[in-house]
Amino acid sequence: MKRLEVIFYPMQVYVNKMHPAEQTLKCTDFIFHKGLLLLLFQFQFIVSCPKSCQCSDSNGAMVVQCSSRNLDEIPIDLPMDTVSLKLDANKIHQVPNNAFKDLSYLQELDLSRNSIEKIELSAFKGVTDGLRLLDLSGNQIQSIPKEALANLKGKIRLSNNPLHCDCSLQEMLRELNLDPETVNDISCQTSVQEEYVGKPLIQVLDSGINFCNIHHRTTDVAMFITMFGWFTMVITYVVYYVRHNQEDARRHLEYLKSLPSTQITKDFDTISTVL
Repeated sequence: MKRLEVIFYPMQVYVNKMHPAEQTLKCTDFIFHKGLLLLLFQFQFIVSCPKSCQCSDSNGAMVVQCSSRNLDEIPIDLPMDTVSLKLDANKIHQVPNNAFKDLSYLQELDLSRNSIEKIELSAFKGVTDGLRLLDLSGNQIQSIPKEALANLKGKIRLSNNPLHCDCSLQEMLRELNLDPETVNDISCQTSVQEEYVGKPLIQVLDSGINFCNIHHRTTDVAMFITMFGWFTMVITYVVYYVRHNQEDARRHLEYLKSLPSTQITKDFDTISTVL
């Protein structure tokens, strides 16, 4: 109400000095223009909301509801002042680079229960500082680039994904603020060690298993086998080379024996020196 008084009070002082007919005309014109501006503002708000979503203002915070809308990709025309974005229960397959780069006010992002398999390196660029909750549970994620979730301070949910438990996953989880309510539902769908398949990841790590040590041991064994193979090839070649030269020397010696005695003596001394 005070806001309207601020708008209309100067106009009222100005109109009071006019003829009654002019007063009516000016007031009508003023109200028309103000109404038009308000209409344009509302129209701009409607246009900025994706047609497949519902946008609402909840206690001064923009909430964009796109749940269960059969979406196969993230909408590109999201309101820039979005605080909460619900994209759960859709058919989204990947989170591309810069998908949320213009949503600097985003605090809650729900991508759960989709079909996400790939998350690109700069998928969450622009929202890392203010994001409080990122829900990626219930997808088809096997691995995530460490850079994709770097600098995220909010809680992250990764439960019910077919994760591959290895050194890179262990190092990434070490840097994340996992939601304690869902952390026990993060399990190894596959693993560098068969005995850990199907087990909760936290339980495996708490038992003292270090996937990075396993990775280093595997690499060391592979390097040892490779070096042994090269060493065997070199030894085989040397043996073959020596035997081949000895056989040539024997044949040459037999040939020299068939030559006249003077020539044989000279050549025999030369061969004996070589052998």
